[in-house]
Amino acid sequence: MPGGRARGPAAGAGRLRLARLALLLLGWASASSPAAPASAPPASAPPPSVPAAASAPPPPRAARCPAPCECSEAARTVKCVNRNLTEVPAELPAYVRTLFLTGNRLAELPAGAFARRPPLAELAALNLSANRLGAVRAGAFERLPGLRQLDLSHNPLADLSPLAFAGPGPLEELLLSHVAAPPDARHNRSLERMLAEALRAAAGAPGRALRGLRRLELAGNRLLHLPRDLGALLPGLRHLDLRNNSLVSLGAGALRNLSLLESLHLEDNALKVLHNATLAELRAPPRLALFLDDNPWVCDCHMADMLAWLRETDAVRAKARLACAFPEKLRDRRLLELGSADLDCDPVPPPSLQTSYVFLGIVLALIGAIFLLVLYLNRKGIKKWLHNIRDACRDHMEGYHYRYEVSADPRLTHLGSNSDV
Repeated sequence: MPGGRARGPAAGAGRLRLARLALLLLGWASASSPAAPASAPPASAPPPSVPAAASAPPPPRAARCPAPCECSEAARTVKCVNRNLTEVPAELPAYVRTLFLTGNRLAELPAGAFARRPPLAELAALNLSANRLGAVRAGAFERLPGLRQLDLSHNPLADLSPLAFAGPGPLEELLLSHVAAPPDARHNRSLERMLAEALRAAAGAPGRALRGLRRLELAGNRLLHLPRDLGALLPGLRHLDLRNNSLVSLGAGALRNLSLLESLHLEDNALKVLHNATLAELRAPPRLALFLDDNPWVCDCHMADMLAWLRETDAVRAKARLACAFPEKLRDRRLLELGSADLDCDPVPPPSLQTSYVFLGIVLALIGAIFLLVLYLNRKGIKKWLHNIRDACRDHMEGYHYRYEVSADPRLTHLGSNSDV
């Protein structure tokens, strides 16, 4: 039929348009959805461009806070105070900048005591006071490049290695107050000698750890003298604390080259007078503040140069309080109140020498008493011995007397020569 044939082509064209529209919709839907890659590697496998054998090693694990310590990452501080530790904690956080290890029982600091991985590169202040430390070995502070302040106060250091300070970074503050070991400690070297050796070794080390030292505290160590070349070893020193020692004098050259010195504490020593060589060295630093209280000043003729210097200098703090301790007639007199007529050299010995004489007299009296006791206990034997000596002397003198009489009497001359009598 003509009508049916006419609808056939039209119906076919309609179906073709519907098929094309469906294909377009399907393509649009496929383009808008994420397509998973057909050859994606497993999640556990390494990327194809980096072989598994050539992968970089994992970064070192950050050390945690030691169990007996208190840590603050915000303040970059670790405190291990009064924990009875016998050694430095094996793990310390790398962020630590200030480390307190005080009031423990660290009897010895071995070489590499603070060597860690990763290193404690940020550690700037290390406090090891009151730890009963008796020995600090060579290289104890190695691998601490940022160390600026070290406190070893209140430790009985009987063995301080000459290379103890050769390892850390350039220290600026070194606190060694009250570190002198007891006098009866075995194999104890004097602190003066140990300190001088350590300063010389640190000054000659490649890093020159103490070359830039600004503060040195040596209070309460019974020091008798200072290293002769202290100024040459520590030219940048600004603060030196020597109070409460036994310094009789500072020694020639000890303070030479310390032109940057700003404060020098010499209170509670045994200074009797400052001589011209020391006065010349104390004139060099332009901003020096000098403290001389509580010293037994001897106000005699040797004090004239020091008095003239005191009157003209502004470096001595509270110089109006300085007073004489000897002679007795000038005791407690202010130094600045003395005149030239008061400064005579009295032959009376100082109290210390008088005490020595009294002690010597007591010893001699004791020896005399013992001698007399021995004589009393042996009086009979001594009496017999004296009698024997007397009889021997009498017989000898009688023989001499007989020969004299024979020689003097001419009648007995032939008798003396011809007889055996």
